[in-house]
Amino acid sequence: MNSFFFPFSRLVKTTGLNALNTLFQPKNRFLWGVLLLTAHFLIGLYAGFADAATSAPITVYGVWHCGNDGCSWSQKPSMSEFDRNNHWLIDRGDGKPSVNLVVLSFVNPMKLLTNATDTTTLKGIPRGMTPDVIAYFKRRGIRVMLSIGGIAWVKFWNQALEVNPSRLGLNAADAALRLGVGMEIDYEEDVSPRLSGLQAFINAYRSKLPYDAAGLQSAARLTIDLAPGSGWLTAITEKAATDWLNVSHPVLDYANAMVPERQPSSAAAAIAGWREHIDGISGGAASLRPIAPCKLTGSLYITTGMSPSPECAHFEGSLEDTAGLYVRTAAAQGVGITSGMLGFMFWAAGCPGSQALCTTPPHTCEAGVGEGAARYEIPVPMPALRQR
Repeated sequence: MNSFFFPFSRLVKTTGLNALNTLFQPKNRFLWGVLLLTAHFLIGLYAGFADAATSAPITVYGVWHCGNDGCSWSQKPSMSEFDRNNHWLIDRGDGKPSVNLVVLSFVNPMKLLTNATDTTTLKGIPRGMTPDVIAYFKRRGIRVMLSIGGIAWVKFWNQALEVNPSRLGLNAADAALRLGVGMEIDYEEDVSPRLSGLQAFINAYRSKLPYDAAGLQSAARLTIDLAPGSGWLTAITEKAATDWLNVSHPVLDYANAMVPERQPSSAAAAIAGWREHIDGISGGAASLRPIAPCKLTGSLYITTGMSPSPECAHFEGSLEDTAGLYVRTAAAQGVGITSGMLGFMFWAAGCPGSQALCTTPPHTCEAGVGEGAARYEIPVPMPALRQR
């Protein structure tokens, strides 16, 4: 066998050397250039396919909206003034919306429980959250939800969950159906959350509005806010991860990892909290069960004090820009199958408070949030969400 293969191998080596000598001649430099460009193109194409295979499009891209009075929505707004202040949300400059979700914040849980009607409330809902306001966004394909609670109304959540959580859930479902909106649970009780009451609230809501994976029924959308990462709202987070966000039998549509105390200084700092939810934490005082990436959004500020943040003012280099790759490619860690979080939420449009800048002219956010919607090709209306 050696006598046969030796001359053959020598022939191959000789032929290969001759071919290389020919290719390296000056007259063939152009051919080398073509070959190198072709190789570079093929490598880039493969990398693009590999990235696409492990990434997901951003499907939730929304803002919490505080109205013009620090999130109370106590009075019916003038729609002409409302349009002047909020037009950037429905038109980023090219006729398309800057977001595909607006969450009107906040509804007082106790007033919702009693279906209160007074000078600031109508049938349990703030008077400013009118059908006209809701239609303003929905006409442009933007999904609308109402947020129940908030950090200022933790005590009212506690009271409502102690008095009659099932009635609270039924009233929330009735309001959602009446207004054509979804509901968000913003219950920020860290010390002693009434988990059995919260379970009863969710059960009652779902008894009227079952989980809708297709997302066709606006009122069936029910979500929850969680801490930015570990160390706060741990009991609520663990309950949500175990019983409400389980991809095998989901009860809530998804969770928002809320903004931290202040804007993260970098994409890595923002991602660190979101990663704790997705990867989970074992051992120690803040043990957390992993949450599937398709059940989580990450949140950023668009105003920081009395100054517009980069996330509002310009997309390039903003956190929605630099954290975007992780949001689209975050890998499931034993829970769920697909990679990629659902998207971004922004705090907050309108006038969040006396110590925060309003996102009204001249401080509107179409160059930041709106440009992000264009870059990420945010779908409007929001499509069905990934389930696993």
